[in-house]
Amino acid sequence: MTGEVLLLVSSLAAAGVFAGFVGGLFGVGGGIVLVPVLYHLFGVLEVDEAVRMHVSVATSLSTIIATSWRSMTTHARVGAVDITLLRAWTPWIAFGAACGSALASILSGETLLVVFGIGMLAIAANMGLSRESWRLAADAPTGTPRALIAGAIGALSALMGIGGGTFGVAVMTLSGRPIHQAVATASGFGAAIAAPAVLVNIATGWAHGGRPPLSLGFVNVPGFALLAALTMIAAPYGARLAHRLDRTMLKRAFAAFLALTALNLLYEAAR
Repeated sequence: MTGEVLLLVSSLAAAGVFAGFVGGLFGVGGGIVLVPVLYHLFGVLEVDEAVRMHVSVATSLSTIIATSWRSMTTHARVGAVDITLLRAWTPWIAFGAACGSALASILSGETLLVVFGIGMLAIAANMGLSRESWRLAADAPTGTPRALIAGAIGALSALMGIGGGTFGVAVMTLSGRPIHQAVATASGFGAAIAAPAVLVNIATGWAHGGRPPLSLGFVNVPGFALLAALTMIAAPYGARLAHRLDRTMLKRAFAAFLALTALNLLYEAAR
């Protein structure tokens, strides 16, 4: 048992450094990198395939609570966060995240892989093909459209184990918000997604066997502690390297990386 725990901890530490560096390099939330890394890591550690994707998604979500809060407060200090919009969207995002996590608990690992793979392909297409000048509306939606869109962001993000920034930024920029304000405000979506999603994943995961050691439900505790700390430590190094490289080339390269990773996960689901 001791050797198994040591292998788990050392492997998670390496995953945290890698995910943090890549996240900082490409300017994306760690979840889009962490989930596939954790999935393959837990495969090497022979975690039961029936719960492997559930544990990967839930553990990724647990790290977002800390990283999202840190990111949002940093943006808020310079006045970049639209607090009014964030307060209006947060309840619907949180509700969607709770529903998405409850749904994830009854889906098979293969289905979660398909959801993540298709979502990742959509993110790759948006990153590689979209333009910041594209607009669909003059401002962010309100009323029923806001509830539906915010709920969908929360649910899909919880199913994939990612923060809301990935989809939130796209929605806000298409609604006429400046990119810097969109990034800053969407950084606050992460905690609204992760907090209820983690609680649901802890509650629904207890009944499942085959989980890695030291797990609360589907959330792996060493994974949460190590990944939250190491992704934040490693991210600035990736970010500094990013400033030395061509932004357009970097964006397209990462879109290609995401697409290949998504196709690999879809292949895993189809086997």
